[in-house]
Amino acid sequence: MPALPEALIATRDFVESGGPVIRVIIAVTFLMWVLIIERYWYLYSGHRSAVQQALDQWHARSETASWHAHQIRRRLVSRVAKQLDATIPLIKTLVALCPLLGLLGTVTGMVEVFDVMAAAGTGNPRAMASGVSYATIPTMAGMVAALSGLAFSIQLERRSRNERDRVADLLAFTEG
Repeated sequence: MPALPEALIATRDFVESGGPVIRVIIAVTFLMWVLIIERYWYLYSGHRSAVQQALDQWHARSETASWHAHQIRRRLVSRVAKQLDATIPLIKTLVALCPLLGLLGTVTGMVEVFDVMAAAGTGNPRAMASGVSYATIPTMAGMVAALSGLAFSIQLERRSRNERDRVADLLAFTEG
């Protein structure tokens, strides 16, 4: 079990060397992943009941070919699509926010470097190292968080679109 305390110490050192912006990136990334997991949870558990409810409402109709039936079908598909897409825009926003927070970390780190240079002069590279660390670690963390979230948000969007089309096909018109 000695590996766990070492990992926690390394994580703490990473967060401290990244400056205050890294904590915000971690919080945004945590929220993004909670929302991604929630969407997958919905797709594998709650979505089936929403589709079944829409199918039951559609099949309970006596006629499915009129203009009025078409509007009801559109409403049923739209309701299922709304449930599918519930947090995807927020996930995409958080994905886009991560690199911007990394950029903010770069700027604050460079300000730190310039402050050190103003106080200690340019001949002290050791004093500038912490500012360079503040500048590079949040940038890297923001990009890694954005890339991981981007892959899953694209997959969720594609899955949502395919499910929307599948539900629209299930609620097909019948002549009668």
